[in-house]
Amino acid sequence: MIKEIDIRDRKAAEEVLSVQIPSYKVEAELIECSDIPPLKDTVDTLQKCGETFFGYYLNEALCGAISLKEENNTIDIHRLIVQPDHFRKGIAQKLLEFIESKEGIKSLIVSTGSKNTPAINFYEKNGFKKVNQIRVNEHLSLTSFEKKIK
Repeated sequence: MIKEIDIRDRKAAEEVLSVQIPSYKVEAELIECSDIPPLKDTVDTLQKCGETFFGYYLNEALCGAISLKEENNTIDIHRLIVQPDHFRKGIAQKLLEFIESKEGIKSLIVSTGSKNTPAINFYEKNGFKKVNQIRVNEHLSLTSFEKKIK
């Protein structure tokens, strides 16, 4: 079941962080850079991020989440996280399809570590096109993608 998460609620933010940290630790290993901003998040920073969160729940337990900001009919995906114990179960796919189905959306944008091959393959499989790549520092570069909705 997918439902909106009130990230301003401390318990909800703690729950999201308990999925985010292990999920981004996997990404950090993949991209060979442990100094990524999502690993520095705290309950307080999540509560103040201004993003809208949706969670995927199995038996009342949060297994994955997606966060976004919406502006001018464009959804900017900030996080798409899955508890590593639940990788490869279609949870990220269901969360992405959920936000794609929102009324009035014309495009989606997202960025991920350029060495995060599983995420890049996931977005490309879902119709996202590479639009930009930036080098953040000597250890990290990000690739940005966009998907137009018909």
